[in-house]
Amino acid sequence: MMAIVDTDTLIDAWRRLLTGSGKSWVLFAHGTCVVLEQPTGEPVEQAVGILRQFGPVHVATSAGDFRVLELGSGDGWLVTSHHSDVITFVPRDDPEDPSHLAVGILGRSRRDRDGTELRVVHIEAAPLS
Repeated sequence: MMAIVDTDTLIDAWRRLLTGSGKSWVLFAHGTCVVLEQPTGEPVEQAVGILRQFGPVHVATSAGDFRVLELGSGDGWLVTSHHSDVITFVPRDDPEDPSHLAVGILGRSRRDRDGTELRVVHIEAAPLS
């Protein structure tokens, strides 16, 4: 059974990561964030559309690919996907096995759950310029 990450922990981590970026972002229940490089219309609708298409994992396709980036702050890892704006945060104390492969598989499985459940837990909209 996959552990549930505390929503406040996720929001805090993404705020630290994206502070000053000027980008809107939408956070989903299992830690996947869709960063809206060029928001068009309603952020939630745009993010859900992106995650619906690019969140679910299909093994042996690019949808199963990931890359693990260890955060210099020591807070955890970012697990990328085949869409540059879809990224999953895995907190440092979450995985039993901190190897990049294990962290990547955990992050990818969380992206898959977020991509099928599509449960938004937080939205940060960049100010209009």
